[in-house]
Amino acid sequence: MAKPGKVGLERILSASKYSYQGLRAQWKHEAAFRQEAFLFLISLPFAIWLGDSGLERAVLIFSVGMVLIVETFNSSVEAVVDRISHEHHELSGRAKDLGSAAVMLALVLAAIVWLVILLG
Repeated sequence: MAKPGKVGLERILSASKYSYQGLRAQWKHEAAFRQEAFLFLISLPFAIWLGDSGLERAVLIFSVGMVLIVETFNSSVEAVVDRISHEHHELSGRAKDLGSAAVMLALVLAAIVWLVILLG
């Protein structure tokens, strides 16, 4: 059974506050996120300029935006693993490596999307 909590507008405001706190922590503690956010901001005008249609522009922007989302998940996995222990453990290393692999796959996918749209 779910625990009682906030509902309606109060829940939305609380969730927004927590999301903002998460983004601030991500910005403060994760250099990779800052670099990828910079990539996203640089890619925005290029996506608008280079996309031939609204759909192409949206796909170009979305592909780079997904990198930020995947990086956020990766950072959350790393934070939980580090919270549990800083000792080396095979499963902890695997969890961190998998998160890193997810970010790499998102970056490769974004690059492929940009190449297909721009060269197509």
